[in-house]
Amino acid sequence: MRVLRGLRALRVLMAGCLLVLVPGCASDTPDPLVVLGPWTGKEGEAFEAALQRLDDGTGRTYTYEGTRSLRETLVSQLEADTPPDVAVLNSIGELTEYARRGKLKPLAAPTRERAFSPWAPELLVDGSRSTYWVPLKVDLKSLVWSKKGTPSDDPTWCVGLASQATSGWPGTDWIEDILLHQAGTDPYEKWATSRLSWRDPDVVRAWTTWARLLDGRTEDSVEQSLTTSYEGTSGPAGPRGLLNSPGFECTHEHQSAFIRYVYAGDDIRVEPSARFLGGRAENRDTFEVAGDMAAVFSDDPDAQELVERLSSPAGRERWRAEADPAVRPLFPDTKGLPPTESANTVEQEIDGLLNSTARTLCFDASDVMPPELRDAFHRAVLEFFRDPAKKRLDSLLQQLETIRVQVDEDADDARSFRPPEDVCAGPGG
Repeated sequence: MRVLRGLRALRVLMAGCLLVLVPGCASDTPDPLVVLGPWTGKEGEAFEAALQRLDDGTGRTYTYEGTRSLRETLVSQLEADTPPDVAVLNSIGELTEYARRGKLKPLAAPTRERAFSPWAPELLVDGSRSTYWVPLKVDLKSLVWSKKGTPSDDPTWCVGLASQATSGWPGTDWIEDILLHQAGTDPYEKWATSRLSWRDPDVVRAWTTWARLLDGRTEDSVEQSLTTSYEGTSGPAGPRGLLNSPGFECTHEHQSAFIRYVYAGDDIRVEPSARFLGGRAENRDTFEVAGDMAAVFSDDPDAQELVERLSSPAGRERWRAEADPAVRPLFPDTKGLPPTESANTVEQEIDGLLNSTARTLCFDASDVMPPELRDAFHRAVLEFFRDPAKKRLDSLLQQLETIRVQVDEDADDARSFRPPEDVCAGPGG
């Protein structure tokens, strides 16, 4: 943040130089483009390294700001009228909201062609249809992790629900994945895009299935899960994952592909989640994914050029080359990219599931929902985890249904700004 404030101050100073001739002000060097994104630690370092090597021949430089509190940071910057030039977000609901408010700039033609359908739709804004974001990478979510040699017939589940301002999302991932594999893509898409009631039997069944899978937890265990990060406890080398965290007597973890960065050893295995969730056989090769999408917030034409380069095969290849295997970015369609030698069996397995096994990829449902409904979903998961009684569930689902209906009514005059109705597609778009 200190670096970013310095850049903002520099921009103010340079603007003053245009009005007043101040000694030492004159410079032909443009300000660095500011990129705001969700990656920190090794992920952030890899992305920043790739960013610095995206030489366009003009000498333009880039500054990356990574934060785990992405929405809060971006909202505060927009309120201060100091937005980043480019931001990378994982929420289609938020991006739709920013487009509706006129905060996003339509993408240039070369980038629009790479917009992975249906997750980057054309939106009707001021009478014109345009594409406003492009996916840069994805993470496979329908995964279960365990230690090699651990029987999988009767798993004891690791659960860590804490995550700063967005605590609860590991629980929403559970419910989304269960609904997808039990009910299939059609009910999932309708629910994700607010066209299916939260009181629908398929939705209720997903919640009760989650409670059944986690049944038998003690009060101490529940409190531990509510207050422990999804990364597990920290050791000398950083987060060590829930499977390796002291005090967690568990054998299996339901978590996205990104968590592999805390499991660096060869004693961890990963497998599709479908068989653990009580789903139907026809949904076995359907997977939930999360995506990170780049959007342009400034009028600087170089910001458009940057997004075009980041989303290109060359940009992907450079990003992948700069990253350690544990944080190497994943893509839903690797056409145009040379094959990569996977560093371990875990990466090989995930890449194979994403690009060979997967028949259908469905975008993370809560990330499609309007922000107010998504946030309420996060809170409801935390409350349900603490008290999974049927009466409590009925009350929580009615609250979520009330919010869904209200958001739907408020959007009556702006339906063209809604997220796409189709959020599932084959790996090639």
